Amino acid sequence: MAYIEPAPIKDKENPLESMMSRFDAAAQMLGITEEMYYILKVPARQVMVGLPITMDDGSIKVFEGHRVIHSTILGPSKGGIRLDPGVTLDEVRALAAWMTWKCAVVDIPYGGAKGGIACNPREMSAGEIERLIRAYTVAMLDVFGPDRDIPAPDMGTGPREMAWLMDEYSKSRGMTVNAVVTGKPLVLGGSLGRTEATGRGVTVAALSAMDKLRMNPYRSSAAIQGFGNVGSFAAELLHERGVTVMAISDVTGGYYNNRGIDIGAALAYRNANKGTLEGFNGAERITNEELLALPVDVLVPAAKEDVITAENADSIQAKMIVEGANGPTSASADDIINEKGIMVVPDILANAGGVTVSYFEWVQNRIGYKWTLDRINRRADRNMKDAFDRVFETSQKYKVSMRLAAYIVAIDKVASTYKFRGGY
Repeated sequence: MAYIEPAPIKDKENPLESMMSRFDAAAQMLGITEEMYYILKVPARQVMVGLPITMDDGSIKVFEGHRVIHSTILGPSKGGIRLDPGVTLDEVRALAAWMTWKCAVVDIPYGGAKGGIACNPREMSAGEIERLIRAYTVAMLDVFGPDRDIPAPDMGTGPREMAWLMDEYSKSRGMTVNAVVTGKPLVLGGSLGRTEATGRGVTVAALSAMDKLRMNPYRSSAAIQGFGNVGSFAAELLHERGVTVMAISDVTGGYYNNRGIDIGAALAYRNANKGTLEGFNGAERITNEELLALPVDVLVPAAKEDVITAENADSIQAKMIVEGANGPTSASADDIINEKGIMVVPDILANAGGVTVSYFEWVQNRIGYKWTLDRINRRADRNMKDAFDRVFETSQKYKVSMRLAAYIVAIDKVASTYKFRGGY
């Protein structure tokens, strides 16, 4: 059969296009039927809305909003809401599919979804953003629901916006409905452990991979590109487990110390320096490109998409790559990385700790009981370790990379569930 790109993104090195090309490869390897391919490819629901908002100057501006439900085969759909000028239906459609595979690979009973509003939140006041979020929620009242579609924060949104969404949805139902959204403030039913969940999941994935490669954490080194929420927690937790973190970086550049960086000092400096490492004197300055090529055991790209491409893949010396960011490795680099014998723990597995604890938040809201941080961490760690083991066993069975194995696990789970549920 002739496979068609599920979400046509035209940019040459677009990470979503890379993801979909890998989806096609996994689907072909599984030998799924043409009918099943299109069931997995075509979104279950796509909603576009116009949102007239009164701006602070009294004028009315109309914003375009989207919500795509890619799949509800495994359960209610789950996915973030982003505020960005570049939001398009194609982008939201592809991101929704990405969420389906991420939830499936870590065995969470969710389908995938994604939402977005084309706007620039940096040029809007808090009042304008609140009115926009509330209008979007009203427009999606027949889409959202704790048993139907559960949004979460994404680019340009956070706990504040999720609180507004929960409040507006609750007003329409005449009661408080905490479980309609995750990523909320703690006082509104948010979960302990959510802030560090993605970085913690990256750490569990890295340690699991090190175990398979018989690497001793206390004799291993790491370089972490990106020192934001994901990268900083991963650096801190790897350091706690004995790994020598030789390099870190942020938008101001890289910082390298072959004896190991004092992560506690780096965190304290960043937090006291307007959130950046600029001027940090506990390491030698290097570029982000130089960081990627360091001779370390573990490389964690946790900054942005497409930092490892066909142009620089051959310079990578790490024994393994653990993808903290979404799409940090372009599809064009896959063959080069594989030929070098570098194990890659792919993004849909490595950074799924966040959606795992989001799921825990939803569960706690549904049962009306808060778990302790220790219980959340133990369950999240176990879930990530089990997911890693499933993907690793699949990679051995099919003799493929961990990346392709992750897609095989996800596609097989969704396709098998659909067969049991049946169609018409």
